[in-house]
Amino acid sequence: MVPEDQPSWKNYLFQSLLATLTVLIVLLFLSIEQAVIISSIGATAFIVFAMPRSITARPRGVIGGHLVGLLSGSLCALIPQPSLIHSIIVYSLAVGLATFVMVVIDTEHPPAAGTALGVAIKGFSPKVALAVVTSAVILSLVHHLFRPRLKDLT
Repeated sequence: MVPEDQPSWKNYLFQSLLATLTVLIVLLFLSIEQAVIISSIGATAFIVFAMPRSITARPRGVIGGHLVGLLSGSLCALIPQPSLIHSIIVYSLAVGLATFVMVVIDTEHPPAAGTALGVAIKGFSPKVALAVVTSAVILSLVHHLFRPRLKDLT
């Protein structure tokens, strides 16, 4: 018998399926053009559904962190990049800036650093911004709705 506070195989199955369905819904709205953020959204889904009680799974972190990543990446993409080494420095700066801002304003969400990197590489576009915000909101909404049933699986 599994203690009540320990996840059972039903939790593993339910939460994995919930992650699958939520990411499916998100991906139906994304195009390959937004590929730069898809992996960070996948990492967010892992945190939200495998570690739902983690501080980084809070809507403040998920939504706020991805907004910080979007803004940091967008600002860094404006910096001229005349050579490969300049590009590498700018991409690194996007991650460092996002990390700094997230920690300062209490919106820590590790996958959002990936959003900053992806946007710095690809550049800002309204479609990418909409995809980031929509994805973060959908994941946070599903997390909120199912939170009473979700257990930390790690």
